[in-house]
Amino acid sequence: MTDVLRRGRASLAFGFFAQGVAFALLVTRIPAIQDRYGVSDALLPVFLAAVPVLAGVGSVVSERLVRRVRPSRLLRWSQPVVLLALLGVGAGDRVAVLAVALAVFGLSVGALDASMNMLGVSLQRAYGRSIMLGFHATYSLGGILGASLAWAGAHWDLALWVSYLPVVFVLLPAALVGSRWYVDGDRGGAAEGAGKDAGGPGVGVGFKVLLPLCLVMTFAYIGDSTVSNWSAKYLQDVLGSSEQLATVPYNVYMVTTLVGRALGDFGVRRFGAVAVVRGGAVVAAGGFAVVASAPGAWVGMLGFTLLGLGLCVLVPQTFAAAGRLAAERDGRPGASDAAVARLNVFNYVGFLIGSPLVGALGDAWSYRGAMLVPMVLVLVTVVYARSFGDRPDRYGGGHERPRTADVGRGSNGL
Repeated sequence: MTDVLRRGRASLAFGFFAQGVAFALLVTRIPAIQDRYGVSDALLPVFLAAVPVLAGVGSVVSERLVRRVRPSRLLRWSQPVVLLALLGVGAGDRVAVLAVALAVFGLSVGALDASMNMLGVSLQRAYGRSIMLGFHATYSLGGILGASLAWAGAHWDLALWVSYLPVVFVLLPAALVGSRWYVDGDRGGAAEGAGKDAGGPGVGVGFKVLLPLCLVMTFAYIGDSTVSNWSAKYLQDVLGSSEQLATVPYNVYMVTTLVGRALGDFGVRRFGAVAVVRGGAVVAAGGFAVVASAPGAWVGMLGFTLLGLGLCVLVPQTFAAAGRLAAERDGRPGASDAAVARLNVFNYVGFLIGSPLVGALGDAWSYRGAMLVPMVLVLVTVVYARSFGDRPDRYGGGHERPRTADVGRGSNGL
């Protein structure tokens, strides 16, 4: 069983990595996509907003699908669709083709994100210790690689399909082969039909119970989208950096996100999820404060570095906490899957809110002042951090309790 779990963990980590590559290749080449299809500046926001909206729909649909099929099966087939949709974005020549490709990408990426995190939560539970941050670290690593490949494609003025085809050619078969070892940690070797019995209607926790975690997820992605959409403009227009230097903060943010997630599981095992989440929220708030008050570009980059270290722990731990909470209240595995799918929707809510919110406040007030709003929202996470607490005496789902050492350290026990 240990070998099965190890293979499942490695194959899922590769799935996270492949998704990081694909998503980065899409979002970092938006200007090239706009030029290829002749999309106007007025129409571009509609296309960009449609992707997270449809991803939210895909996540909601996933909640219903996993009542009948295992999350591993959903992940196995949604990942190839995401990669093929990415290739479709690069290979089309009409706006209608772009619209269809982005629609397919959005719907399938919602199912992919939900099912990946379902498997991550169930595997963490089967392991009996924190491993969730490691999965998201491989996603960050994939994002760095995808952004680097996008830079190379732009530098060499390659057509989009030329940039995308080799990536899809490598990742698609690798993902399909790796999917053979996916493990539905909570479902074990249950038959396919068991998903219906385990996760039927009424399973799971209500929205009111999940609300604190939904807010944390939303606030975390408001912070993340602020960095990804406004860091370059802020450094150049507000702090007076050069155009070249303005591209650095997001890269630094991605690297520190990777480092923080790579080390985060050790922090959870040693200090517990509550302490790690509170610490991450305080560090992230401090990063926004430094950015808002920075006298120059280098101090501003220090702030974005702190943001990477702080925000990186919030999302993985929120998924883990939702799975734990669902398992405590309803021992059936479908409860955890449903909670993760519902929570995943607020990933896209935060993404949709963050960038327009900062932009509107920046235009109406000031961009320095606008940075204080996500700072306050992230600080609210400190209040909700107790929702990430452990209750090893109520370890649901008929699973073994965590090892005594882990309980003593206050680990999240998943």
